[in-house]
Amino acid sequence: SMTDGDFPSDGITSISASAVPSMQQRDDAPSMNFDYLKYSFQSLSRQQSHDNLASLSQNKPEEVERRFHMPNEEGLQHLKNTSPVVSKKFHKVLIANRGEIAMRIMRTAHELGLKTVAIYAYEDRLSMHRYKADESFQIAPEGKHTPVGAYLAQDDIIDIAVKRNCDAVHPGYGFLSENAEFARKVEAAGLKWVGPRPETIDALGDKVKARAVANECGVPVVPGTDGPIEKLEDARAFCAEHGFPVIIKAAMGGGGRGMRVVRAAEDLDNAFERARSEALAAFGDGTVFIERFLDRPKHIEVQLLGDGRGSVVHLYERDCSVQRRHQKVVEIAPAPKLPVEVRDAILQDAVKIARHVNYRNAGTAEFLVDSRGHYFIEINPRIQVEHTVTEEVTGLDLISLQLHIAAGWTLPELHVAQDRIQIRGFAIQCRVTTEDPAQGFQPDTGKIEVYRSPGGNGVRLDGGSGFTGSIITPYYDSLLVKLTCSGATFEKA
Repeated sequence: SMTDGDFPSDGITSISASAVPSMQQRDDAPSMNFDYLKYSFQSLSRQQSHDNLASLSQNKPEEVERRFHMPNEEGLQHLKNTSPVVSKKFHKVLIANRGEIAMRIMRTAHELGLKTVAIYAYEDRLSMHRYKADESFQIAPEGKHTPVGAYLAQDDIIDIAVKRNCDAVHPGYGFLSENAEFARKVEAAGLKWVGPRPETIDALGDKVKARAVANECGVPVVPGTDGPIEKLEDARAFCAEHGFPVIIKAAMGGGGRGMRVVRAAEDLDNAFERARSEALAAFGDGTVFIERFLDRPKHIEVQLLGDGRGSVVHLYERDCSVQRRHQKVVEIAPAPKLPVEVRDAILQDAVKIARHVNYRNAGTAEFLVDSRGHYFIEINPRIQVEHTVTEEVTGLDLISLQLHIAAGWTLPELHVAQDRIQIRGFAIQCRVTTEDPAQGFQPDTGKIEVYRSPGGNGVRLDGGSGFTGSIITPYYDSLLVKLTCSGATFEKA
């Protein structure tokens, strides 16, 4: 980081990082001027940075604002006056999740000066996320819920948030993040929901309803059932009409759960029942639908951001085509070797759908791309596991933006405009998990005896349970840490 002494005391040197939403600090933290400009100076020597910044600040202040995305004087004063850190209207957030994503949210919340509340199941009492929060509470007494069921216990979670005087609930990804009923209960309890409106989750979190929204917008979709499939007979009828292969998908949720590819009629019955039961166990809803299965398409998704008041932007695309068992394992931003005209069409369609529903907060529109075109498949109305690669290439803190939007900021107030969002280089994310290759890469459990982390320029770690001495239980996802590497080119990343 850079200190006040690193720059001449003129021009814009009086502006501290606390004025910028993605880099705000605790009230009692020292000012770290220009820390948020670090990416702009990576290719310059220190002396060049001094000279260039001093020259710009004296002669072309509007160029400083344009190049560094800095607010003008009026906008800066507005940020200071309306910041949730300064106004004290938004001071504590409960994270209704666990592991890596809970710690990721806490990190930004602490930078913003917010206090955090963690929750945990009895079986998860040794998890690192509970110790990273300012406060942590067991969701319910031992035995009341299953290890996973505890993180789905809506009333117990909201009760903790209310009793601990929280202002907001951030659901992370998975668990209750796409549950409109939970979002409604959070808002009914007088808390801010850090995510889309409940009615938007209803319209887009359900993949069947999302297809209908896409059809209203004229966005192409993969041929599939018009609505959910309740009976096996309906599944057989669809396959008889459209042929194989097909894919059975859970209407709610994601992450590859509740999803089965069927290539022959004799496999349909078993796949249908397994998809329904898995969806019910993972998301509390066994509703499924069927689509034609596209062999070896590219899986392209678009990061969206809206303020619910008319402003919607995209933060470009990610390529998530490297998957295993329908679960993403490697994500790249921006998508390499994607034709410009295809990219532009996908970005436009994603924004079109988000504007159609007056989208609020962060979300991701997902598409499949083959030689014949692109097809919308769903919108995930939440933060994604792979949001890190977008942050690395745009320089924007998505969690910070989520919290600010939930606190009532608009995108114009945050100085987030489409023409200001630029891609710099490439970023690649992979997931380090506890799996046993000798057992078909099944999740492994036990104590981590040795753990060594990578490091260096362009290396980012988003950790959860990855550390020496960590006890890995069989109850949760096997993810230990997300490794994100970035560079000026794809090869360097």
